[in-house]
Amino acid sequence: MQEHSLGKKVKRLRNSQGISQEFLAEESGLSIRTIQRIEKGETSPNGDTCRKLSDALKVSPNDLMGWTQVEDIEFLKKLNLSALTFIFFPLLGILVPALMWISKKDKVKDVDKIAKKVINFEITWVILLFLIPVIIKPILFGFIDLLMEVLLSSFNMSYSRLGFDHWTDAKIIWILMYLVNIYYIIVNTFRIHDEKKIKYFPSIKFLKN
Repeated sequence: MQEHSLGKKVKRLRNSQGISQEFLAEESGLSIRTIQRIEKGETSPNGDTCRKLSDALKVSPNDLMGWTQVEDIEFLKKLNLSALTFIFFPLLGILVPALMWISKKDKVKDVDKIAKKVINFEITWVILLFLIPVIIKPILFGFIDLLMEVLLSSFNMSYSRLGFDHWTDAKIIWILMYLVNIYYIIVNTFRIHDEKKIKYFPSIKFLKN
């Protein structure tokens, strides 16, 4: 029923402006077949398609579809908390929020902004989770050893290299990183509840706002 109603509205607006399906397709960047299917009620356009149609027909998406992005703080809090699934497996902290984002994309206010920040942080966190103990820490320790040896050798002083148990140190680093991740998720859930801007660090912008 909703598809038929929308299709009739698109056709009525198009006819009232005296434009053809071909012209609407060209103006909106959609195919003629897509325009025909929408007008016949054979398909329901997604948010992006509706924006293209509304721009071409010179009306707002709300006027065209009769939908608005609703405020749903509870969903945004659940979306943010869903990143805690990283505790069971690191990649779940990325996949679960992404699935929740897709399910409410274009329907809930600020869902894009919150989801992208959470996902960007979790991707960055996963990368660092493996890089810090395996690559970054050994390289850092090696650089410190080399620097100290060069400096102390000029004073004819000996230097004992930094010793560390790689596996033990890696576990300590991972525990700390898990605690940091949990901390940010919980704090930002409260910030969402208070309608404040969320902050995640470090975070590489793989998904840009």
